Amino acid sequence: MPSANQEFAKRIISIRREFHRYPELSGAEAETAKRVCRFLEAREISYRSGIAGHGIIAEIPGVAEKPYIALRADMDALPVKEETGLSFASENDGIMHACGHDCHMAILIGAAEILLKESPLPLPVRLIFQPAEENAQGAKAMIQAGALEDVAMIFGGHLDRHYPTGTIVVSDGAVNASSDQFTISITGQSGHGARPHETVDAVVVGCLMVMALQTIVSREVDPAFPSVISVGEFKAGTKSNVIAGEAVLKGTIRAQHSNVREQLEKAVSRIARSIGELHGAKVDIIIKPGTPALINTNNMASLAREAAVSVVGKERVKELHTANMGGEDFSYYMEHVDGCYVRYGALGPGHTGYPAHSSLFDIDEHALPAAASFLAAVAKTAMAKVVNNR
Repeated sequence: MPSANQEFAKRIISIRREFHRYPELSGAEAETAKRVCRFLEAREISYRSGIAGHGIIAEIPGVAEKPYIALRADMDALPVKEETGLSFASENDGIMHACGHDCHMAILIGAAEILLKESPLPLPVRLIFQPAEENAQGAKAMIQAGALEDVAMIFGGHLDRHYPTGTIVVSDGAVNASSDQFTISITGQSGHGARPHETVDAVVVGCLMVMALQTIVSREVDPAFPSVISVGEFKAGTKSNVIAGEAVLKGTIRAQHSNVREQLEKAVSRIARSIGELHGAKVDIIIKPGTPALINTNNMASLAREAAVSVVGKERVKELHTANMGGEDFSYYMEHVDGCYVRYGALGPGHTGYPAHSSLFDIDEHALPAAASFLAAVAKTAMAKVVNNR
């Protein structure tokens, strides 16, 4: 007969697979939300749905009515055609849970199961199922809808195939970078490909910009501060023998420190405008602010580390071994309340894995029980800290 732990693992893996089979894009998580609600109802957990679009807030009561300890999972998938060949692969063509959010929802439901068995809890727990993380809109919308009302602390995490299954990665300081977007519109003068002297070639101007932007990080930023500038889109031209009069570049700016973030944004504008002026092209620049850097304070990382050790043991609690330049809108929550964001090792023995956002992305499902146990443990550790400080 399977043990209770085996049954628990089997249950949350099954939940993950159901979410994986029916992914939905940011802002369109209607059926995903219905599934979350059904799993909550089966566990007799009260909830409110339709928050900030398709968000859900569920609550496990405590002896005290407040403050809450909040736990968050994201819900949305990506516009990626799945090529894993899994038996539970996406049935929604061109959409895939290629970043592990299917697992995050299952982990949070698993954590809720654990906490329910240990009630009455000294403080209530708020479960936040957040839509639209991939477009960085969901957290702000949930906050505006009251998700952090009466919350003392918030915790979350992300599966990571760079670390072995069963490890919990807890780090002080920056664990995710800020993520801003830029659009550079170049207006030159089109003309015949045989007479370039009569034109202002937007392609040439754009190419010079792409190369020059790469020198910002390599020559203007202190190497001790991780940062990235990447051009992801370059659109120009209509015909092989027509010199393009217009071009549009789009890219991303990443930094882990606010002063470097500001420095990069100013440098992108300065270099783009200078190259345009040098070649007689008009240049318009829009920089769209995105998520701020996600920074764990020493105190909150220490609290999360204590919980992680209680679940997986000291030898399996790790720190980030390289800077993570990905963005994460969990950072918006931590602008309002104390919290900590961790990573769950999900690389199975003998595997290398595929990166997040890949059509082949998958994780070792044995990571799910440890992650759920950690979320439950960190909620209890946070409760004790709040109660003891009263």
